[in-house]
Amino acid sequence: MKKVIYLCVVLTIFACSENPVKKPKVLLDEETMENILFDVAVLQATKANSPEVLQTNNIDSKDFIYKKYKIDSATYHQNNRYYAGDVRKHKHMHKRILARLEELTPNKTADLNDLK
Repeated sequence: MKKVIYLCVVLTIFACSENPVKKPKVLLDEETMENILFDVAVLQATKANSPEVLQTNNIDSKDFIYKKYKIDSATYHQNNRYYAGDVRKHKHMHKRILARLEELTPNKTADLNDLK
């Protein structure tokens, strides 16, 4: 019985150690994918808070990303799935993206101090 449990544990470790999603044909490097996800977050925030900015400038979020990074939708989605399959790497990417977004956010404390 101990051997069966040991075998299951070893197999589970090996099964979880690799990315379950196969590598895309066109693999974007991690930095490029991080930049794409950052731009997507900014565009989504703009669309939610000031959609007129995108409309005035004739910007479609998806087309903007595809043209800026010279990729198609399949490449974007395959790479997004691939990087999301590696939880640790994806988590680190999102931490860096959040840090970059916080740099764009005005200092809330400073704004409150100005009101006093």
